[in-house]
Amino acid sequence: MSTDLGTPPVLSPDEAERAVLLAAPRGYCAGVDRAVITVEKALETYGAPVYVRKQIVHNKHVVQTLSDRGAIFVEELTEVPAGQTVVFSAHGVSPQVHADAAERGLKTIDATCPLVTKVHHEAKRFAKEDYDILLIGHEGHEEVEGTAGEAPERIQLVQGPDDVENIVVRDPDKVAWLSQTTLSVDETLETVEAIRQRFPNLLDPPSDDICYATQNRQLAVKEISADADLVIVVGSGNSSNSVRLVEVALEAGAKASYRVDDASEIDEDWFDGVDRVAVTSGASVPEDLVEGVLALLAEHGYPDARAVQSAEESLIFALPPELRRDMRAVATRQ
Repeated sequence: MSTDLGTPPVLSPDEAERAVLLAAPRGYCAGVDRAVITVEKALETYGAPVYVRKQIVHNKHVVQTLSDRGAIFVEELTEVPAGQTVVFSAHGVSPQVHADAAERGLKTIDATCPLVTKVHHEAKRFAKEDYDILLIGHEGHEEVEGTAGEAPERIQLVQGPDDVENIVVRDPDKVAWLSQTTLSVDETLETVEAIRQRFPNLLDPPSDDICYATQNRQLAVKEISADADLVIVVGSGNSSNSVRLVEVALEAGAKASYRVDDASEIDEDWFDGVDRVAVTSGASVPEDLVEGVLALLAEHGYPDARAVQSAEESLIFALPPELRRDMRAVATRQ
């Protein structure tokens, strides 16, 4: 007769001390979800190919998956044949891009995140009120290019506190600031404070430009990083918010932090002497990529992840109205 009463297995001291913390929220935000679904529904509604200007979101796996389904990603509209359908990415485009698309007779679907659109509206309003606008962001990022295009004669880019001394404005009492939505909250506030030292009457945007998802993911990674030996951030290298998460983790006290596109990029040497691992992902990362990282950790003797919930997210954005209209028309004909 068996006398096994379910005594737990004996763990080595290293195994007993190990832990994996999983940030929540993480991964897809409402704007990314809307953009990806927009391309999927466009392919269903119009058939392949559907062209997409730039990466729909900054994640190479998402782009590859959509490419396999018939999406064609291009850098410029000149690569899109006249009369074809083109989707604008979640990062937004300038008015000139809209004008160029109209001139080429392209059918456009605008998947710009509504929170980015909000920043565009703020830029237009400040410009109409004759303010000089200081746009905090990263040079060359699609979102910055789109926002700056709303009022190029009024907007100048500020990449950080070190740029502030070089700012030139027409009237120091008529200066406003805006920001890219995916920046580090702390770094942005530092830049704003430096600007305000020079321009005490600096006008703030009517609401925070850094999106709720970016802020929530940064708060979550701070919570799981303080005592972490290693923080793994899943996200692509051109994803601004993913890169920021690595920086935020280190600032919060993590001993080491690395960004990977997927589990295949993890260096097993990172696990040497590591007991406490924290995992999160950027706002454009599918959850299956995070699951792949957790599976690799399990293979190396780390326990199941414990989720650390720091915020709840329930926001959902409607699909672009032009796509919804065509989807209804197709459904009516069927």
